[in-house]
Amino acid sequence: MIPAINASNIYSTLGNNSSLVPLAIKDVANSLGITAGSYITGKKTESEDRFIDEFGTQAIWLGGIPFFKKLTDFTLYKALKIDPKFDVRNFKDKEVLKVLVEKTPQNLKSSVENAVKNPHFTKNLSIAKFAVSTALTVVSYFGLTKYRQHHRLEQALKEEKQKLNNNKTNSQQTQSLSGSANTQNNSYKTQAFPQSATTNLSKQINFKGGFQEFMFNPVKNLMILDGVITEERLRNSENKQEFINYSIKEGGTWLFMYIMGPIFQKLFEKQTMDKHGIPINFDSRIVESKELEESLKNGKLKESIQQYENIITKDTSNADVYRFIHENPENFIVKMAKKADIVSIDKKSGQIDTRKFIDIEDFKSLKDRLNKLLIASDNQNISDFMKKVKTLKRHAILKNMGICISALGIGVPLIMIASRYIIPNNREYKITEKAKKQLAQENMSTSSVA
Repeated sequence: MIPAINASNIYSTLGNNSSLVPLAIKDVANSLGITAGSYITGKKTESEDRFIDEFGTQAIWLGGIPFFKKLTDFTLYKALKIDPKFDVRNFKDKEVLKVLVEKTPQNLKSSVENAVKNPHFTKNLSIAKFAVSTALTVVSYFGLTKYRQHHRLEQALKEEKQKLNNNKTNSQQTQSLSGSANTQNNSYKTQAFPQSATTNLSKQINFKGGFQEFMFNPVKNLMILDGVITEERLRNSENKQEFINYSIKEGGTWLFMYIMGPIFQKLFEKQTMDKHGIPINFDSRIVESKELEESLKNGKLKESIQQYENIITKDTSNADVYRFIHENPENFIVKMAKKADIVSIDKKSGQIDTRKFIDIEDFKSLKDRLNKLLIASDNQNISDFMKKVKTLKRHAILKNMGICISALGIGVPLIMIASRYIIPNNREYKITEKAKKQLAQENMSTSSVA
């Protein structure tokens, strides 16, 4: 089911560091900017090559892992009768797992029991699913790279042949070109498939310890894939120019796609707290909800926090916190946790979906943040206060996205264009140069035979 398109969901998605949508928006801006820059510096052949590279990679980058995961769900998981929606992070705490099994809705009992009866097998299956999905996505990218390298040379040759055929002084141009046809930088050139995708992947991925977090966070999924793509792009660059372009592009991507977004978010949240004394570090679905404003007016939030603090202390186990979430559905903290998807709901039963993982620390943090908001609202006109909270939250999200999109869509392409003019012998598109030299050599061979 597609969620409703409204301010709450839009800002929630844009401000979510685990959502693929902000990454997609940033990447489209980056791809458009770089493609336009390639047309400025190299015209049709280079811009067409860049378009295939950027948007083809984007489709594989965003859709590859989810597609192959779904394929695994419908094949391997179905054959083994394991529910792919069961999150293996539920195995982290045995006491929590006991409560989980106890509180599982009746319609999910068999599903949860099948997953829980052999934890080792279920966990390894989940790891295998992630590894295979990532490996197949990498192989798909390698296939695109091989096609693109072949296609761009063919297009460059086609263009140069057309130019030569239309020029009456073809023989003179061929002579002048042949004199410079002796050198070609091979230090960046490797095979399109330097080694098998799975071997390359296994060298870069360690499935032990905290790697489970990368398995279940879509953005961190892409970070692993992007690491492979970045390494392959730099190592498989066919010439120095391409290596420089990829170095600038990949550096910008890592900086503004993954690193700076969360940093800016925390910075803007801190600035808002320091300047206005208002916490905005919530999911926008909470901030934008009418229920939050009502709970501040009627005292429901204060009552729920007191209920929580009467039961949950620093010494309370995670299993007891998990039980509290299940047994207090009317508690406002629990309601907001459900709204922000910290706690997932099974649509059939309307109860908590115990297959999904509940981050207990995230739930505790939500209570602390709501408490700070309650304190900040003291002696305030609640309606005006909440309007201010919503405005500050929206501005923080839009500033963050605006900076990253501008950097990726304008800043990085401009640096790439500048490098073509600043670095000696780097202005002309090297694939065009290669095509010219190849045609010159072919014409020399034809002349000698004649």
